Amino acid sequence: MNPLPELFPGFAATILNVGGVDIFTRTGGTGPALLLLHGYPQTHACWHKMASQLAQHFSLVLMDLRGYGQSSAPAGDADHLTYSKRAMAQDCAAVMSELGHKRFSVLSHDRGARVGYRLALDHAERIENLITLDIVPTSEAWDAMDYQGAMNKFHWTFLAQPHPLPEQIIEAATDTWHEYLLRNWSAHDDLSAFDPDALQHYRQSYRQPARIHAMSEDYRAGLTVDYRLDLADLAAGRKISCPTLALWGQRRSLGTVSNTLQVWKKWCDNVEGKPIESGHFLAEENALHTTDEVLRFLKA
Repeated sequence: MNPLPELFPGFAATILNVGGVDIFTRTGGTGPALLLLHGYPQTHACWHKMASQLAQHFSLVLMDLRGYGQSSAPAGDADHLTYSKRAMAQDCAAVMSELGHKRFSVLSHDRGARVGYRLALDHAERIENLITLDIVPTSEAWDAMDYQGAMNKFHWTFLAQPHPLPEQIIEAATDTWHEYLLRNWSAHDDLSAFDPDALQHYRQSYRQPARIHAMSEDYRAGLTVDYRLDLADLAAGRKISCPTLALWGQRRSLGTVSNTLQVWKKWCDNVEGKPIESGHFLAEENALHTTDEVLRFLKA
């Protein structure tokens, strides 16, 4: 593979083995610990426009989720437990322990935000604050999927199809598939929000067959084990106890979930939220406003 462009000057890079999975991490900054989790089909590189300012206030830990970027991409299993958000959250908790952070806050986007809220539920004693970007909980998104939602979130049902159908189709037109999603989830229906160096990171990751499989397993887990875990939490009356901020892109053309804040109030003891002038990719389309809101919330 070709060397990837450096997007985080001054940050250290390492690979930590946790539970038999290698997790690529970058660390930098000083202050309270803040874990940053990316979404699909991206990598930790999505935070490059926000990291330098956040590092003035926090000890940042940026990681590639299992299956993404430069982390391990183990094969999926019949029950999709390998890519459950519970397993990914355990990776995060173990990484933070390895780095000496007993308690930490979480800034998370897209699939990473599904890991983020699972962290807040499964490891509540360790999470100081939670920030989610442009999602509602997985079970809520599935249950709200009427005909329009099914069209807007067609990738959810496609990627959750049994192996190997999605993998084979995506491998035949990898860039066409992923760049269609990047464009259509952006406010301007193009790739202008993405730095060419960040796109190089994303392409190197999502062009690999093992990661195409891993990302499909991520969505299969969303349909199965993640959905069941959400329902079990609701049935048990379990809520996210830490202060939570939900931000969402008000100009996203596909996949928008209505009543975002009202949905999160069902799941959280203490939540606030607002829209950002952006499509789905808040950290890249409107890094300035997103960073301001993150700092306002975390430093209140």
